[in-house]
Amino acid sequence: MPVKIRLQRHGKKGYAFFHIVIADGRAPRDGKFIEKLGTYNPNTNPATIELDHAKALTWLKNGAQPTDTARAILSYRGVMMKLHLDKGVAKGAHTQEEADAKFEKWLADKSSRIDSKINKLAEGRSDYYKRRMEEETAKNAARAAAIAAKNSPVAEAVEADSAEEVVAEIASDVVETVEEVVAEVAEVAADVVEAAQEVVAEEAPAAEVPAEVPAEEAPAAEVPAEEAPVAEAPAEEPTAESKEDSAEEAKGE
Repeated sequence: MPVKIRLQRHGKKGYAFFHIVIADGRAPRDGKFIEKLGTYNPNTNPATIELDHAKALTWLKNGAQPTDTARAILSYRGVMMKLHLDKGVAKGAHTQEEADAKFEKWLADKSSRIDSKINKLAEGRSDYYKRRMEEETAKNAARAAAIAAKNSPVAEAVEADSAEEVVAEIASDVVETVEEVVAEVAEVAADVVEAAQEVVAEEAPAAEVPAEVPAEEAPAAEVPAEEAPVAEAPAEEPTAESKEDSAEEAKGE
């Protein structure tokens, strides 16, 4: 398997840059390599490429096969154009002087396009920052004017009047609402009282008046003579004479 011109990854996560190396096609991507040809940093605009043209051209002529990305980088830097012109010189299509002149012209055009792109990007960044500064200045001016208007005596008086009007409106609304609620509650209470009175009048029983019994018709309570208790006469208290007689009788016995 022939050697390859390929990229070897370096850098940290999210910010990778690459080395352009000559390595065996069977070696791992970031493993052992034969020779380093330059570096490629895609994090800049335009991308930063440092390349040894002579070494790259020599390896290409010796049969090294570039990967797709490596071929694009070599073409961007003019190595593939130089290889094409050298093959034309070898075949006799043109002389070495003509090939060198074409290559110099190609390099000048390529450099002018690159410089034009760099200048355009720089102008775009300058315009962007200028526009940002103008917007920020306008915002600061508007903010300062608003603060000045807010702190002026007229503005304070207007704000005080507005606050008083708002408070008065809120108070009147609250009073109206309370009056409406009180009226509704009074109506409901009157309806409840009236309904309660009707219910009490319907369910209360009529008062019964006891019939008067005439005195003539009232029967007298009859007590049978047999059952009437006989009043017992009280026993007579013994006199002094009777006491003496009873004492003599007791002695004679």
